[in-house]
Amino acid sequence: MIKRFLAVPCSLALLTIVASVGSVSCGGGGDTGGGEETAPSAPAAAAPTAAPVDPATAGSLTGTATLEGTAPDQQAIQMGADPVCARLHPTPVRTEFVVANENGTLANVFVYVKGGLEGRSFPTPSEAVLLDQQGCTYHPHIFGIMVGQNLDIRNSDDTLHNIHAMPVNNEQFNIGQPVKGLTTTRTFQNAEVMVPFKCDVHKWMNSYAGVLPHPYYSVTADTGSFEIGNLPPGDYVVEAWHETLGAQTQSVTVGASETKEVSFTFSAE
Repeated sequence: MIKRFLAVPCSLALLTIVASVGSVSCGGGGDTGGGEETAPSAPAAAAPTAAPVDPATAGSLTGTATLEGTAPDQQAIQMGADPVCARLHPTPVRTEFVVANENGTLANVFVYVKGGLEGRSFPTPSEAVLLDQQGCTYHPHIFGIMVGQNLDIRNSDDTLHNIHAMPVNNEQFNIGQPVKGLTTTRTFQNAEVMVPFKCDVHKWMNSYAGVLPHPYYSVTADTGSFEIGNLPPGDYVVEAWHETLGAQTQSVTVGASETKEVSFTFSAE
């Protein structure tokens, strides 16, 4: 319901009461209590500086994520509830909760700079991040995006998908895409690690987004490797997050033009 308010023009108030009142104040504020002075407002906090990163001194972080112990079996997903999804996969699609290779390298770990960039700001990329619903699964399963950057959500399947984002620090959204090729764009206005996505039509579909105010993040590949480049020299806290194995952090100092290796080991237990 929309409420409407009737505003009395300031000029009318002046004409009717100027003879009996020494001064009249018109504005959007409320009663100040008989002309009492209000306390001065606190000075605004300094805005983060947008100092450019010097490529001549920028460093990088590289490393791997590994799994210690035996990885749980990746279960076959039962897609028979939607014949369209079932027809797309002659062989079973398996869950991505823990994707580890025989040598123990771990995929789908979100690695990012958690601390050390305070007081700096970074431009929002003009290129959108794509979350594609293809074969009745989300692609990618784990991804990063910056605050304010466009997220294009596309339905590449000839069936209904329903995208339900469930953030805590941002507004939730729940949108249906009944038509193949339909794309919807959304943005996140606050940093949040991580934002879960699910499909209310296909219960097996899930994805996670790491929303950050800077571009210093990566997701480990099938080889378990990651790289974060163009990082200003400094002292940082780096976190590695996995959807079922938890999160762990390390402190690292990156010198000018230095490539520092940081590795994370998760326990299957």
